[in-house]
Order: sequence, then C-alpha cells, then structure tokens
Amino acid sequence: MHAMPTPPPIATDLRPVDTRVQPFDTAAARHLLSRAGFGGTPTQIDVLAAQGLDRSVALLVDFESQPDKSVSTDDFDRDVMPPLTREEREQLNAARRARDESAVERLERKENQAKANDRRQLIELKKWWIARMIESARPLEEKMTLFWHGHFATGARTIEDSWHMFQQNQLFRTYATGNFGMLVLNVIRDPAMIKYLDNDKSRKGQPNENLARELLELFILGEGSGYTEADIKAGARALTGYTFADDEFEFRDGNHDRGAKTIFGKQGNWTGDEFARLALAKPECSEFIAAKLYRFFVNDTPGADISAEQRDARSTFIKALATELRTQQYEIKPVLTKLFSSAHFYHVSNRAATIKSPAQLIVQTIRQYGTPPRQLSALAGACDLMGQDLFQPPNVKGWDGGRTWINTSTLFVRQNVAIYLLTGKRPDVYDWENDETRFDPAPLLAGITTSDAMVDRLISVSLAAPPHPERRAALVSFLESPAQARATEHSRAVAAIALITALPEFQLA
Repeated sequence: MHAMPTPPPIATDLRPVDTRVQPFDTAAARHLLSRAGFGGTPTQIDVLAAQGLDRSVALLVDFESQPDKSVSTDDFDRDVMPPLTREEREQLNAARRARDESAVERLERKENQAKANDRRQLIELKKWWIARMIESARPLEEKMTLFWHGHFATGARTIEDSWHMFQQNQLFRTYATGNFGMLVLNVIRDPAMIKYLDNDKSRKGQPNENLARELLELFILGEGSGYTEADIKAGARALTGYTFADDEFEFRDGNHDRGAKTIFGKQGNWTGDEFARLALAKPECSEFIAAKLYRFFVNDTPGADISAEQRDARSTFIKALATELRTQQYEIKPVLTKLFSSAHFYHVSNRAATIKSPAQLIVQTIRQYGTPPRQLSALAGACDLMGQDLFQPPNVKGWDGGRTWINTSTLFVRQNVAIYLLTGKRPDVYDWENDETRFDPAPLLAGITTSDAMVDRLISVSLAAPPHPERRAALVSFLESPAQARATEHSRAVAAIALITALPEFQLA
C-alpha cells in the first residue's frame, strides 16, 4: 500500500504557483472557476485547464473583454415610489387632524399602492440578479457585486425604494474590481446608503453618527481598529449635508458643518470625502479588506479549527495581501490577479475550504450541471429561506457567512432546492411552481460505460474535493443495485447526482 504524498508547505506570500510542482489541471481549474465565479460545466473547466493558469486568470479577472448581458434602466421604474406632493402631504395632515377618514383613506391609498408596486419591483430585481449570476460570461463581476453587497450592507425594507437598491447594485458592479477608495467615495453619495444610515437627517448642530460609525467600524477599518469615538463624532460632523434628492446625491451647503474637526489627530475643516480619505490612508484599512477578501475567496474555516501551521500561513499571507493592496493603491483587479495566481490559493488546505453561500449554491448547481433555472422567484425565495435574502442583509454588518450558513433548517432547504433544480418537482412545503423542463445529464456522462466511471465523473463535476472512500463506494453500490439496474440511464444519473448533492462535501466550494 502506497503512502499518500506529503502536501507541499503552505506558501505565506503572493508568489505565483509553480505549475511544474502544482499542475494547473482540471481540479485546479475547477477550484479557480468556483472561487472566482460560480463554477462551470466539465467542458468549461477543461477549456480553462487547457489554456493554462495565466490565461485562465486573465479571462476571469479582465472580464471587460467578455460580452455583458446588460439591462436597460427602462426595465425598472425609476419613479416606483413617488412621494406625496407637498399639497397632498398638507391635505393628509389636515384630514388626520379633522378625522376625515375618507380623505385619509384616499391619500393613503396612493402611498400603499406605491409600496405594493415597489415590493413587486423588488421581486423582479432579485430575479434579474439571480439570472445575471446564472447567465453572465463575466462571473467575477457578479461575484464581486455580491461581495460588495455584503460588505456595504443595505436593506430594502428600510430603504423602501427598489430603484435605489438597483442603483446601488449597479454601483457595486461598476466598481466590482475597480478602486476601493473610489467605491467608498461613491457609497457615501449613494441614496440607498444615505437613507439606510439616516445621513439625510444629519445637519450642522445635529449630526447623525450612523454613517461615520459604520464607515470606520464595518466599511474601512474594522471594529475597534485604529479609531476612537472622537473620530466618529468628528467624522459625523464632516458628513453633515451629504443627502439626496429624488434619485441623486445632493450636497446641502447650509447643513454642512464647516468648523474645525480633529480626525485621527489631524485638524482641519474636513468634508465627508476628506474624512473617508483619512480613514483609507490608515494601514488598518488594507489589513481589514485583505482579511475579508481572504475569507470570501480563499478559506472561511475558523482559526480554532485549523493547524498552527495553517494559522501562521494565513496570518502572514493576509499581511502580504494587505501590502499588495497598498502597493496597488487599492485597485482591486491586480490584487485579485495575484491572489488567483498564488501558490497559497491552490494549496490543498484551501481546497473545499469555503461553505457555499445560498446564492453560490443555487447558481453553481445550475452552472455546473446545466440544469434548467426553473422558477426564478422560487430561487429568490430559496435564497431567503437559506439565510441570504438578496437586497435584504440581516443588518448593517451583512451576512456572517461560513458556518453560519448551515443549520438544521437551512440544510433542509439546501437539499430541497438541489432536488428542485434537478427534477423540477416542487417540494410540498414550499409554494414554488412545478417545472416540466427536463434536465438532461447525458452531456456530463459522455463516454461513460461503468458505474465506477459514472461515480468518478460525477464526483469530479460536483465536489471541490473527493469524498470519503466509504461514500464513494456507497454511490457505486447504489448504481449497481437491482432497482437501479432496471432504471433508465436518465433516472440513474439524476438519482446519483441527487445523492451527491446530499453529501456534506457538496456544501463546500
């Protein structure tokens, strides 16, 4: 019996992988496409493996060269939430004072109808984004849009304007792999963020601290890292006057505090932009963003559950990633290029080391098997049931991710949504619609003639790392059982895939 080969030491810097030692094979290509996107079919993975590491990374990161399935702004209603006019607002207040119920009902009906229209448009927006993730030839663009949505978390229920959520989503897409500093400066001008964190109520003499606090705690530096309460208070003064009118940013000079402010020990008549730039210049910023990128793209296993060698390598690698962010002046694209080309990224300890988010689980299942997308509203609802309601993160901290995605109830939904995608059959517990479109697994199994070969092919398509040998043997035994011997090739293949989607390893990317 041969001993398993000893894996190479974990690289602790951004040195590129030596493909003579770690070949860029189909397993490596699958790893790259799963992390830098949402997976792909065996044919797509074979194409990446054949063209090599550098070209594959460039294809994914330099996505502007790929066609964009763009959406016209005409597809969504900018005026879905028209406010009552000043006259209507005065009439409503007067009717309430006079207890004129018929007038109150008439005027409130307009508001309620607008809210109903907005809720319907939000559902369409969720369906549109899921469709983009499924269909896009630029998967990293959508993956980074999802990353920024979780980082600059903003919830539709508070905003109550789906157009503003659409605008913000497009902002994240515009700066998907662009300059982080420029993205921050646009976020503090974003109507959705301004409303979500009450900066539209912030004015000279009455500053609201929400936006300043979250900029430092959650968006730029990290909680308790490199700032004081005094910095937050001064930052809030700097952000006074940053508001919006209709759908656009508006700076109201009369509401802005032009007095001297001390931020990070530096005194000046700082504006909101200057406050953000001062925070971006602190070294804690690069370390915070590097750690978030690492957890999203490389490994989200808690530090307590990995070896001391892995912990040390992770810490040193994140510092190297932070240095690269500063060197590149926070341009995300060259940083991701180095990350996706690094030996550390491809090390065996970082394979199958992230838990698929609900969106990743759904989109990757569709993309890697080629299943019909079924009912998009059902997929949006499934995302919510699994803990990732798009356009509605749980709070301003966003989604915790990692192991928080998995519990008894979400695992049940994860298994059911996989079966729904494979068969189109609606689980009894959900109000999804049955879909009669037949999934054809034959392209996945071209040239396969034995149960052993079928299992190995489906494992290579489905899992980020091989399962325990006992699980593989159980799959082979299932296919060779008398019941499966009598089944059609189609039903055998679908049944085998369904069993694989129920494995714990299927939840890993």
